[in-house]
Amino acid sequence: MKIIPYSRQWVDSSDIREVIKVLKSDWLTQGPKIKEFEDALCKYTGVKYAVAVSSGTAALHISCLAADIKRGDEVITSPITFVASANSILYCGGTPVFADIQKDTVNIDTEEIKKKINPNTKVIIPVHFAGQPCNMSDIKKIAKENRLYVIEDAAHAIGSRYSDGSTVGNCRYSDMTIFSFHPVKTITTGEGGAITTNDKMLYEKLIMLRSHGITKNQMLLTKNPGPWYYEIQMLGFNYRITDIQAALGLSQLSKLDCFVKRRREIVSEYNKAFSDISWIRVPFEEKNVYSAFHLYTALIDFEKLGLSRPQVMEKLKNNGIGTQVHYIPVYTQPYYKNNFNYKDGLCPIAEEYYKYALSLPLHPSMGKKQVNYVISVVKALNNN
Repeated sequence: MKIIPYSRQWVDSSDIREVIKVLKSDWLTQGPKIKEFEDALCKYTGVKYAVAVSSGTAALHISCLAADIKRGDEVITSPITFVASANSILYCGGTPVFADIQKDTVNIDTEEIKKKINPNTKVIIPVHFAGQPCNMSDIKKIAKENRLYVIEDAAHAIGSRYSDGSTVGNCRYSDMTIFSFHPVKTITTGEGGAITTNDKMLYEKLIMLRSHGITKNQMLLTKNPGPWYYEIQMLGFNYRITDIQAALGLSQLSKLDCFVKRRREIVSEYNKAFSDISWIRVPFEEKNVYSAFHLYTALIDFEKLGLSRPQVMEKLKNNGIGTQVHYIPVYTQPYYKNNFNYKDGLCPIAEEYYKYALSLPLHPSMGKKQVNYVISVVKALNNN
């Protein structure tokens, strides 16, 4: 039986043609397609600068480095996220501080952010969970009052729009925004990510950090004996993306709005089908925002249903439906508990959310027949 996965890429013949063009060209990496992809991201989001990198994690890591996070610094973020959001803080020597989430949006609660700020706080990393933008106007205000950097983790949110109608990634409310282009995300480059910013100094740091800390920019060199000359001005990494990936990204970006439109159609069908079921709570979308819906995370009252989460996942799998849990609260992971003494109960709303969360299949390649099949199998769980 072929499984309908909870998410997957949709790569078509036009994407493949663009990749083949690069494979036949003179440049497989460090070539012109990367800048072309970055320029397209700038145009789509309305931001000044974009830096494409090898993964969303790489984007988070060098954004944290560009914000000068170091040992002793604290960074406030959400516990309901993939571990990369917090791991990237640790890579720089900083300490993640977890602020609880809102019960409805599953996004970080701005009132909880305020409670966590102290003299060691340096950065806020809000996560746009499942594609729904956080309350960025309030987060920007909090950051300004406390002289903090803001790095938006928009790994789920390319194609989303804030409540003011502007596009996520324009950095109107933040210093930097990161995206992920993993195959389960809204668009893909295979693996890949990007950082956007309106700050030229941050952009120049990000460019160097992406490639070993090297610069050839004559305006930045301390000396310039000839055209071969380059300098390592900081410790960077090999986080470069390839032209092959950038070509795929460009092609995918041209379809982004169509992908998001189809995702939202599927969400609407799910919500309509599940809204009258007492043991399912459908995802909430804040008024005036526009979510790209990277995930369809339903809250299931397993006790009322009479089945445990493992039983539900197994029954759905046996019927060809893949599911996933997004996410286990980061601070409950053994590494975090053992090394940083985080305790259960730190973020009670996040822990309560985790008990009920289950992500159902959502990707634009799903046809009406597949959507209806998922709906019918989920509804039938109550008969088991």
